Amino acid sequence: MSDILLSAQDLHKSYAGKPALKGVSLTLRAGEIVALLGPNGAGKSTLLQLLTGLFSPDKGRIEVLGCDMRSQASRALAGLGVVFQQSALDLDLSVQANLLFHTDLHGLSRAEAKPRIAEALEKIGMTAQASAVVRGLSGGTRRKVELVRALLHRPKVLLMDEATAGLDMESRQQLLASVRTLAREDGVAVLWATHLAEEVKVADRLVLLDQGTVRFSGPVEEFIEKAQGNDLPEEVSRHFGRSPA
Repeated sequence: MSDILLSAQDLHKSYAGKPALKGVSLTLRAGEIVALLGPNGAGKSTLLQLLTGLFSPDKGRIEVLGCDMRSQASRALAGLGVVFQQSALDLDLSVQANLLFHTDLHGLSRAEAKPRIAEALEKIGMTAQASAVVRGLSGGTRRKVELVRALLHRPKVLLMDEATAGLDMESRQQLLASVRTLAREDGVAVLWATHLAEEVKVADRLVLLDQGTVRFSGPVEEFIEKAQGNDLPEEVSRHFGRSPA
């Protein structure tokens, strides 16, 4: 886990003169899962918007696979896979059509895309649902499709923005297990933004963001040790003085 695949250094961002991020730095390494946790208004959404290229920082630098997000945006973004909090699937298209649309956007030929899609769907047990219309799928199954879609162009960095929102416990655990396997077996670096303290337990490292500033960055065990407690949700709530959200 020595290879840095994403580097964000000294990121600042303000809206209407109000700071949303104040000097945030973050690195993601190959095969590493980093949990990003913080209360409402902490700056998590702003950070994800900057990392995905939706907005540019007022100050600071972002590199993905060594490519600068400002000067080499297309190359940097090609190295990213993203699962947003809000579904970005077309509900009236089939699973296959949604996935083909994504590969078309990334310039993959149909001859290359179709075997990738077939392999990915088989891996998650969804081969029989390739022709199913997305609207008829459960929330957990839709999330699986979104994860498959985010990985079809084979990025080395995966950004998950509140990806388990609205899922039941079983679906949440399945998605977490899939991402764990992806990091361990394929060396993908994962940033998992969440409001659920229990999801942090699958991570290698925890980043606590509050009021636009990184309050802690390190192993989960180190955070608990410093807090002199043994219950992660309780310690996180105590750290912020309120429940994370």
